[in-house]
Amino acid sequence: MKIAIIGAGNMGGAVARGLAKGSLVKTSDITVSNPSRGKLEALKVEFPELNITCENSRAATRADVVILAVKPWKIQEVIEEIKGGLDYDNQAIASMAGGIGTAQLCTYLDRGDGEYPGVYYLIPNTAIAVMSGMTFMTSVCSTPELDAQMLAMFKEMGDAMLVEERLMDAGMALASCGIAYVMRYIRAATEGGVELGFYAKDAQRVIMQTMKGAVDLLEAGGLHPEMEIDKVTTPGGLTIRGLNAMEEAGFTQSVIKGLRASVKK
Repeated sequence: MKIAIIGAGNMGGAVARGLAKGSLVKTSDITVSNPSRGKLEALKVEFPELNITCENSRAATRADVVILAVKPWKIQEVIEEIKGGLDYDNQAIASMAGGIGTAQLCTYLDRGDGEYPGVYYLIPNTAIAVMSGMTFMTSVCSTPELDAQMLAMFKEMGDAMLVEERLMDAGMALASCGIAYVMRYIRAATEGGVELGFYAKDAQRVIMQTMKGAVDLLEAGGLHPEMEIDKVTTPGGLTIRGLNAMEEAGFTQSVIKGLRASVKK
């Protein structure tokens, strides 16, 4: 499968790096397009076999899947630039522009003949660059085979879910915005560790390993988080005191309110 990525910014670059590190797509079958060459040259240094160009149409016409990694306000302009040279019977379009769903994408892709390519709306997060991403996708005009290929490609870079389109905004809050929320927790816990006497770098190391351990426990045991919590909250113990203090300060409600605020109304 040949992949074109239009846009070499944070998300476009992250997907390019993730695909190049994987085994399902050859690096030589990936082309990245960007208006300026600086970010392209940086990718080329990391992955010499990667193809780079400043011509969006050139990248798109050679690909089986065209991934649009540009800002929402640039999507229509980019589609208008490339759609004349696309083969809708044999190419798929995947957009990572938040808030622009499949109906709007089809409107932009309409050439007046009633034909459309497979259309995907993707919401990944930046951890895809280190093969630990979480990607949500929804599709129209696709096939089960193409859906399976897309899922496999993004699962190799972490995990991926094909969901109903109504869940895409919620997925963005949990996983895409969620990266920032997890980082904020790490920072807050690190500051707490410094107050307790650790150097910042040591506190951060402890927090990161503890978070990894919590995830590994849930993956290994398949238990609800509360069941793992119960294992370490002895009656009258320190852990339950800490949890209760966090809840008194609004921990759970703060997380839920933050997620709700992240969902586009």
